[in-house]
Amino acid sequence: MQNRSLNKTDTTDSARTGMAGTGVLLRFMLRQDRVRLSLWVLGIGLMSFYVANAVQALVTDEAELAQMAGLFADPVGRLMTGPAYGMESPTFERFYAAGYVLFIYILTALMSIFTVVRHTRAEEASGRAELLRADVLGRHATLTAALLLVLLANAAAAMLVLLGALSGGFAQEGSLLVAGSGAAIGLLFATVAALAAQLTETSRAASGLTGALLGLAYLIRMVGDMAAVQGTALSWFSPLGWSQQTAPYVEDRWWPLLLCLALAAAAVLGAFGLSTRRDLGAGLLPSRLGRAQARPRLTTPLGVATHTLRGGLRGWGAAVILCGALFGSYAQSMVDTAASLPEEFRSFFAGETVLLGYLAYMAMFLALFVAAAGVGGIQQLRGEEKHGRAELLLSAPLSRTRWLGAHLTVLLGGLGIMLSFTGLATAAAAVAVLQDDPSAYFNDILWASLHQGPAVLAVVGLTLAAYGWVPRFAGLLGWLLLGYAAVMTNFGPLLDLPTVFSELNVFGHLAQYPVEAVRWSPVLWLSGIGTAGILLGFTGWRRRVINSG
Repeated sequence: MQNRSLNKTDTTDSARTGMAGTGVLLRFMLRQDRVRLSLWVLGIGLMSFYVANAVQALVTDEAELAQMAGLFADPVGRLMTGPAYGMESPTFERFYAAGYVLFIYILTALMSIFTVVRHTRAEEASGRAELLRADVLGRHATLTAALLLVLLANAAAAMLVLLGALSGGFAQEGSLLVAGSGAAIGLLFATVAALAAQLTETSRAASGLTGALLGLAYLIRMVGDMAAVQGTALSWFSPLGWSQQTAPYVEDRWWPLLLCLALAAAAVLGAFGLSTRRDLGAGLLPSRLGRAQARPRLTTPLGVATHTLRGGLRGWGAAVILCGALFGSYAQSMVDTAASLPEEFRSFFAGETVLLGYLAYMAMFLALFVAAAGVGGIQQLRGEEKHGRAELLLSAPLSRTRWLGAHLTVLLGGLGIMLSFTGLATAAAAVAVLQDDPSAYFNDILWASLHQGPAVLAVVGLTLAAYGWVPRFAGLLGWLLLGYAAVMTNFGPLLDLPTVFSELNVFGHLAQYPVEAVRWSPVLWLSGIGTAGILLGFTGWRRRVINSG
């Protein structure tokens, strides 16, 4: 009898340290994410299908295609989209691969990061993982199920990307390579996210660390690809560079994807290994100890809000300001190459003066990231609710209006500072390199950045309205607004879409200052939308139950 008991204990212990329950957990994750992941996968597939077919509908002859290929072969185009393989002899499929597939890869990477972090680190932070582990659930079951879920999602997205490319009549091998590269990038960043989840204690830190690595990969690729057609040695230090060095429809090289798979294998082994070296809910990187006594500012709602939001705002701010300086430093290159740019490139940067059009475009492009910081800040408020900290503060003599008002004040103030310093960094870098009367551009560049404030306010207002009434969809709404704006800002002018599509772009209504004079009507409308959204959000927040919706 005693031996039977010991054997049962041994079996249970073995199950707890293995993969027991992985299948059940995977089915649960599939059910839990059936809507969210379906939207991600369909969005990625539809982007491939639309671009593959819309380019051919827009461009009618080879001469026009060759002119448009100059958009991607130019240094600025390579900086934004990749090494421009095949643009010296462009075809529709090469145009599709050179200009658009990078953004499919980035979307796939983001889908993978968010999914893995949500089902690993976020589940531990919420306490649900501990409840599940109290039953006969293997130590590695959660991580294994999360990675399998991402593998299935990437496979589904790759299949839709392949069908989208083939629907445009593109070559089968190159289309398979595009789809496979997207899946490889998604798998790589999924495993990196799994590794980050072992190192950090919060889902925000895990997502932030992995997102920073994705941003670094994009930045390294930008510098490497801008320097020369087909990239430079620096391009090979970026996983995004590996995927583009496969050169679909040109050289059709599969072997760079082995680098992605090798790094993914190392990351997943590290993640599983490190998961056995930490306690459930803890991270291997120790959190910084707080002060023994709280600062006086933490006795006020505004001080608490600053403490909550400053980390995210600081990270976003540093990244956006650095990008502003980088884009500003390219101003003289735009002046030098303006005469040789194709007409489509000139129309992309609206206005007769290419330099001013470039600066106006960059102001709008960087404002998208400032608005992303706003959406992230509102998601942090949802996190404060879910972890009980908001309820704890509201149990004191603190009204809901003051709590949300303090956080909104800090958030909007931080976004305003971010826009200001981004404009200053862009202006300072441009003035430093421009040779012809550089000081004349400083104020224009600064005001171009500040002019995007109403669009940022509109995004924050609409997201806050959703947070007040249906908080679980607030983040989704905010990211959809930004994702749509990013696609329309970068590709709308090239694809000649109907007017209704551009009207739905929040960032498409403002005048492209300094090319155009400021139009006050859209400024007032966007400001009104943002203000109305904020008021609606406050109304919903006061009426709903905390941590509901």
